[in-house]
Amino acid sequence: MRKGALLTGIAACGLLLAGCASSAVMAQAEEDLTVLPAPSNDFQPSLTQWGEPDFRGGWPIDHLNGRTPLQRAAEHGNRQLLTQEEFNARSEMVEALELRYQNEDTGGTMGIGHWAEVAAANRRTSWITAPANGRLPAFTAEGQALSDAMRSTWVQGQPFDTWTDFDSWDRCITRGLPASMFPFMYNNGMRIFQAPGLVALQMEMVHETRMIYTDGRAPIPTQIAHWLGESRGEWEDHNTLKVTTTNFMPGPSATNIGTTGSPPNNKTPVSSSARLVERFHMVGPDEIIYEFTWEDPVVFAEPWSARLEWQRDEEFEIYEYACHEGNVQIRNYINASRVERGLAPPTMGAGE
Repeated sequence: MRKGALLTGIAACGLLLAGCASSAVMAQAEEDLTVLPAPSNDFQPSLTQWGEPDFRGGWPIDHLNGRTPLQRAAEHGNRQLLTQEEFNARSEMVEALELRYQNEDTGGTMGIGHWAEVAAANRRTSWITAPANGRLPAFTAEGQALSDAMRSTWVQGQPFDTWTDFDSWDRCITRGLPASMFPFMYNNGMRIFQAPGLVALQMEMVHETRMIYTDGRAPIPTQIAHWLGESRGEWEDHNTLKVTTTNFMPGPSATNIGTTGSPPNNKTPVSSSARLVERFHMVGPDEIIYEFTWEDPVVFAEPWSARLEWQRDEEFEIYEYACHEGNVQIRNYINASRVERGLAPPTMGAGE
């Protein structure tokens, strides 16, 4: 977690409290809280040995886990940024959450404080930037039907009888896209590798790596689908990588309950018509502004977009993600569910 910037700001206002308050009021009066500044094109990244902009390194998004929601609260209207008073309130909430670890240690307990990571608050009202209200668009009629049919361990009261009652994240296969690009309560590691004609994005959660080809190769047939789709990249200018991803396999949820402000139950469907367009803008040696637009006309009434600010951190380490832990949880869920309903556990074959 990065607390240095937050503590520095608090210390500065502690020394000049009146000045900080008056400056904040004046700045807020002049600032348009409905607009985020466009990514700068001034920075010139160094080049790889083969002449492409060099984005390689560690870009974990744990610093974004400061209670900024995926979707904007209604009271914030079309504002992209919090007022100073709202930011102060969020900061106080985050500071209280940061004390959970210490409080559990003091009390001799272990709970969510030892599990969930918290970062310093920021002023964003939501990660979603479009539609203007910062919320997911409405489902189409088909999108709603697909959502209603989705199964997951996050759905309260759902029975379990077969592996199809579990989603792809339950089964340790994938968190899917664009869900994997948002912060979670833990395992926020991201690392970029590059080779001639290829950018690889390693994601700590579910130990996946996105392969983004930048060599101009042709698209694959539409009949071939992948959990994370098929990505093609191009260097749009000296500091921007544009990535277009299609060929998605339906199954994962496009949003994840572990991201603050997401819909519950992991029931945001992905259709084979989905298309993800991303831009990675390197605006400084240690900063990437990441933006995307998600189009899925089968599921959503209109496209939606999001923006997150990445920071370089070469000290962040990615460890093994041992999700299965013996690969017994699916069977245990089914057995427990059937016993609760007074049914016999299913007959398992040898080795199952």
